[in-house]
Amino acid sequence: MTSVLLVANSDECIGTGEIADHLIACIEAAPEISQCRRCGTADLQTYSVESDSLTVVYLPEMQPVASRMPDLNRVSETIDQIVGLHGLSHLVVISDAAVYGARPHNPGLIPEDQPIKHGASNRIAAAWGDLEQLVTARCSAIDSVSVTLLRSAICLFPGDRTYFGRLFQARIACTLAGHDPSIQLLHPDDFAHAIVCAIARSPGGVYNVAPDGVIPLRPALKMAGVMRFPTPRWPQRLGRSLLGPSRASPIDQIEYIRYSWTVSNSKIKEDLGFRPVHTSPNALRSFLDGYANERSASAPIAQYDDLGLDKGYLDAYGRTLFRFLNDVYWRIECVGAEHIPSEGRALLAGVHRGFMPLDGVMSMDMIVKHTGRYPRFLIHPTLIKFPFQFNFMTKIGGVIACQQNADYVLGRDELVGFYPEGIQGAFRYYKGVYKLGRFGRNEFVRMALRNQAPIVPFVTIGNAEIFPVLGKIKWNWWKRFSMWPVFPIAPPFPFLPVPLPSKWHVKFLEPIHVEKEYPPEAAQDPEIVRAISDDVRAKMQAAIDEMLARRKSIFFGSVFKD
Repeated sequence: MTSVLLVANSDECIGTGEIADHLIACIEAAPEISQCRRCGTADLQTYSVESDSLTVVYLPEMQPVASRMPDLNRVSETIDQIVGLHGLSHLVVISDAAVYGARPHNPGLIPEDQPIKHGASNRIAAAWGDLEQLVTARCSAIDSVSVTLLRSAICLFPGDRTYFGRLFQARIACTLAGHDPSIQLLHPDDFAHAIVCAIARSPGGVYNVAPDGVIPLRPALKMAGVMRFPTPRWPQRLGRSLLGPSRASPIDQIEYIRYSWTVSNSKIKEDLGFRPVHTSPNALRSFLDGYANERSASAPIAQYDDLGLDKGYLDAYGRTLFRFLNDVYWRIECVGAEHIPSEGRALLAGVHRGFMPLDGVMSMDMIVKHTGRYPRFLIHPTLIKFPFQFNFMTKIGGVIACQQNADYVLGRDELVGFYPEGIQGAFRYYKGVYKLGRFGRNEFVRMALRNQAPIVPFVTIGNAEIFPVLGKIKWNWWKRFSMWPVFPIAPPFPFLPVPLPSKWHVKFLEPIHVEKEYPPEAAQDPEIVRAISDDVRAKMQAAIDEMLARRKSIFFGSVFKD
């Protein structure tokens, strides 16, 4: 049995005193806990501890104006007092998933081992990072004390006056125009359950605490009856500077409603047995109801894709804009779609040209219409950096290109689209544009082997002519701003950024069943990986050469018909 001391200052911890009261009630109800007492941070110096094996749960003091930033000076003083307590064996510190920052580079469902690269770019993320470093440094020299850091998703408590609590209780909310990120909302009972799991089973370490399921910001505000006022970032910065730090949350907070920063709860489930009961929509409904009843537990609430795909959104474009582009503007012809598996996982390896993501967008639409399946294409962060482009690319199925996202999608037996040449392939000079370049580090082969998924190559001709790259300018400012490697000179871009109406031809090749020939461990063998990559590249190049040999005109005719 474990004796627990909850250290929380009622007015300056995460939320209000009701949080501490709720946590104590939940902790005391756990069979693994013998007793749970509460102590204010100001009373620690004179607090008497009777137990020889004490677990301390610490809710850090916060800075004013509900900014979700820990007060590091107060935290430092409190940690010094905690580590001096008699019998301390385990320290559980409540951190925040905001430590990862909110950036276009973030994958979906960030794991605990994700490098934290916020630097000084986001003060909220930096403050939580400094808190974790402070706690780790102070406790590292004490061998008898294990430290558990719980990085919590947004937890909505009764009477919550933190940023998100006020956001969902306001009449009008200033959001970022063109950004509708997925967020995670944690129910207080699940938050308390995670703490109990950490007290009873954690050997120390870092764990994310998050619910199962997400909710996009827009439907969350709609559920709360809050009117959205989409506003660009610069007016919000101006407004905060005029209101002053005593009346407005810092501009850094806006990043958390600009980009997705969802975290994975797999580790805490596997290691500590944490099982969240409430989904994000359910937690929000309970918060709005004041936790007075369980109506939200039984009321039907929409479920949302963890990585942001909105099938209805994609289907709507498929009936309108994409249909026009496919049937009228580019007159796309497609063969070999039967090679795409009707079920199960597969990796689609294609060729990206024209530097704009239009060929990827049309491929998504084409696959949906031919197979009824919704692929996820791995995309460069630049495609979600800017307003409206973020919403568009995310909702039609684009996910940040990384091993984690690919493994997640393939692990659910879905389709992943990938361009092996990377972003450099999109900026190839028009002369020789249909000669395939290097396939980077051949990561697509490793993805397929690791997940035992067949590779379905596909090639396109005609997409290179929509914006033929005739020159490149290496411009450092542009590279930082857009995250493009160069500024392309590609008529009619940039004077009239309307793609040329070339005729497209798409061919899906027969699957390469690497899963039948190699085990998952083959992903670690560079010779096998290189041989598979070379085979895929050769087949794609042969298909392109054959199609080009049959093409009579860039704008007219068919290469698939005699």
